[in-house]
Amino acid sequence: MLDWLYTIVSQLIVWIHAALSVVVPKDSGWAWGGSIILLTVLLRLLLVPLFVKQIHASRKMQELNPKVQALRKKYKNDKQRLNQEVMKLYQENGANPLSGCLPLLVQMPVFIGLFQVLKRISDAKPGHGVFEMSPELVRSAQHASIFGAHIPNTFLNAWNANPKTWNALIITGVAVVISSCTTFFTVRASMKRQTPMADENNPMMQAQKMMVFLAPAFGLFGLGFPLGVLMYWVTSNSWTLAQSHYIYKKYQSPEALEKAKDDGKTPAAAGAKAKAGTTAKAKKGAAASDSAAAPDGDAADSAPKVVRNQPTRKPRSKRSGSQKR
Repeated sequence: MLDWLYTIVSQLIVWIHAALSVVVPKDSGWAWGGSIILLTVLLRLLLVPLFVKQIHASRKMQELNPKVQALRKKYKNDKQRLNQEVMKLYQENGANPLSGCLPLLVQMPVFIGLFQVLKRISDAKPGHGVFEMSPELVRSAQHASIFGAHIPNTFLNAWNANPKTWNALIITGVAVVISSCTTFFTVRASMKRQTPMADENNPMMQAQKMMVFLAPAFGLFGLGFPLGVLMYWVTSNSWTLAQSHYIYKKYQSPEALEKAKDDGKTPAAAGAKAKAGTTAKAKKGAAASDSAAAPDGDAADSAPKVVRNQPTRKPRSKRSGSQKR
């Protein structure tokens, strides 16, 4: 049923592998691993507009959350009316609770397609092709090596092999650990960006909370994933962490901007604060220089004058007390 998806994914890998073969040996693990990494990067670049839309949708939901909470209190005994009023509120304000899930929904088909293509490559018999990949390309992918591990290798297969293939065991094990950790930190960072009053019934919030608890479980699932799928997983999660940090910093929420403004951390606030400090210093310096440069006469004129009343000289008759003749 999804053969059309697997055909598209395999064709993209073939095209990218052909381009990389100009730079590196076509049968090397770097050519095939690089094809998977570049496919992931190209996909994430295409998803950047959806990611920005997800941010705006999340902000819109946060702005409407107080009104939603008021509706919940008002219609707490009428679930049907509550749902109608909440949907009406979303429609009037152009908010869509599911728009935040678009990047995840777009990535899942590629993840499934890549998983199936790599699985069929590892299970392909000699002389058989896989979708748009010829038998020669399939054989090249099966024998491509990255630090002793092959693209179709899984941790479980390397563990059950007799004798054990330690290079494949170590490489796939490290990839599983990194994949699980990046999944956990990606979801955790997303949860921390939500406001404390975020709507608990928002499907995006519920999915994120579920992913926080499922991140360790994904590590267990990853033990059976081919190395190529783990490379896709690590690349996609690492891209998400870097992209989230950059875009959320660029598109800060009004609350974050207000707080940064109060703290003087925004460029405008920092510039105003520096300008005010410079002006104050300039005024203080000007006052000090005026005081130092003023002449003595000016300083004397500016100082308050003390008026002393000198006693007047009285006549001799007044001083002796005798009468004047």
